[in-house]
Amino acid sequence: MKAFAELLDRLAYEPRRNGKLRLLTRYFADTPDPERGLALAAITGGLSFTNAKPNVIRGLVEERTDPVLFGLSYDYVGDMSETVALIWPADRGVNTPSPSLSDVVNALGSTGKAELPALIARWLDALDETGRWALLKLITGGLRIGVSARLAKTAVAGLGGLKPDDIEEVWHGLKPPYEALFAWAEDKGERPENDDPAPFSPAMLAHPIEDSDFEKLDAAAFLAEWKWDGIRVQAASGAAEDGTQVRRLYSRTGDDISKAFPDLVDALPANATLDGELLVLIDGRVQTFNTLQQRLNRKTVSAKLLASHPAHMRVYDVLRLEGEDVRGFPFAERRELLEALIGKHDHPRLDLSPMVPFRDWQALSDARADPATHGAGKDADAVEGVMIKRADSTYVPGRPKGPWWKWKRDPMLIDAVLMYAQRGHGKRSSFYSDYTFGVWRETGEGRALVPVGKAYFGFTDEELKQIDSFVRKHTVNRFGPVREVIHGEDAGLVLEVAFEGLQRSTRHKSGIAMRFPRISRLRWDKPPREADTLETVIALLPEAERA
Repeated sequence: MKAFAELLDRLAYEPRRNGKLRLLTRYFADTPDPERGLALAAITGGLSFTNAKPNVIRGLVEERTDPVLFGLSYDYVGDMSETVALIWPADRGVNTPSPSLSDVVNALGSTGKAELPALIARWLDALDETGRWALLKLITGGLRIGVSARLAKTAVAGLGGLKPDDIEEVWHGLKPPYEALFAWAEDKGERPENDDPAPFSPAMLAHPIEDSDFEKLDAAAFLAEWKWDGIRVQAASGAAEDGTQVRRLYSRTGDDISKAFPDLVDALPANATLDGELLVLIDGRVQTFNTLQQRLNRKTVSAKLLASHPAHMRVYDVLRLEGEDVRGFPFAERRELLEALIGKHDHPRLDLSPMVPFRDWQALSDARADPATHGAGKDADAVEGVMIKRADSTYVPGRPKGPWWKWKRDPMLIDAVLMYAQRGHGKRSSFYSDYTFGVWRETGEGRALVPVGKAYFGFTDEELKQIDSFVRKHTVNRFGPVREVIHGEDAGLVLEVAFEGLQRSTRHKSGIAMRFPRISRLRWDKPPREADTLETVIALLPEAERA
């Protein structure tokens, strides 16, 4: 556990990507199995512990320390694991050896809920501050060390002559502690084989396109299609040993979500792997993302919900067809195969995402700005933008720069007034970086601000310092860790807020919820009385939800 804790600690303080990569590769090279495999699983999100919840940790520390002192410390530090690691009063009379990483993982997986608190307390007593912090990060699942799963897999590939894409290709057929993977990476074993008849294939992703990129790109070399406002999924099917068809639906990251969407799984064609967008289609029209959310994050689904929110897949690409891997074919050729497949299959639960014709970048810009009159028709409100793909591009894992680009529609913008602020977590724990903002609404007693959203990113470090200073100087009330900031028609800070979409919400006082809000600009030049109204915001709702 000590070596794992030191790794996490150094990764947390290492800002450079290559520096993190070196630390990971060295750790994987020097650490034996199964410890390094369990560390890889922890970093890539492959470990979860049913009975180990944050409330268990909170209960333990409040037994050992004054609950008020802990609450004040947590408010100041801003991170649960770090606070407990620092404040924990270890029982020095307990002579318990420091656990290894495998000891911890095995015990967390087998210990009952009633015995777990005492076990964690013994570990906390045996570890130093860094060890306690790493243990708690492992238990709660929020490492926050600036390492993506892709970077960790790149480090494994660096043990030998493999490429990160090689690791991606076999990853989803493996389970911790990945001993066969490390043996292959170090040229001590064969390539791990996946005999799953309907395996997941790592998704290919696109880069956001900037204005300067268009000058370097030849429009004639690219094709375009709509980017739909749903959930990216992969549908796979194949023949098992007994000849029956195995059909599965995966999320973009490879989670099997088949049980939540039996209506769509049953509709999949045989012996094919398709890449597309999960949507809800009612009366031939794509519904809002808010409607789709009613089907998401469910282990099972009721017959009533199946009938009221029918799942649909709008297909972008084909990866495998009749046992053949076609990812190496050019996109234009794969598109022809896909058109033939969907035309032959002809099922109402699947359709083909239409291409967007354009002759130059200006024509594509016009289509992006007005999808309704450029082929999207009644589904225009569900268009997020356009995808731009080289006609000769192969399908490769990850996000290679050049073959695929995404050009999202311009974000919606409103001017809102800062109302409440709270400290962030991790490196932002000393700054008020989480903001609640509101717009004006008419009431029986005049105009009042109503909260419409929260944001914790979008600003620069310099802007963060400016907002933090404003919050500290203009706090008018406190509610635990939350500060109420001065806000009225003549006093307050106006924030320009950008967001990707709006939807109706019964959980919010304003009746609306924003998608991906972020602070776009600080409006020091604008008095709060000139901020937007709720009526102005509601007018940005999709037409179907505006009434």
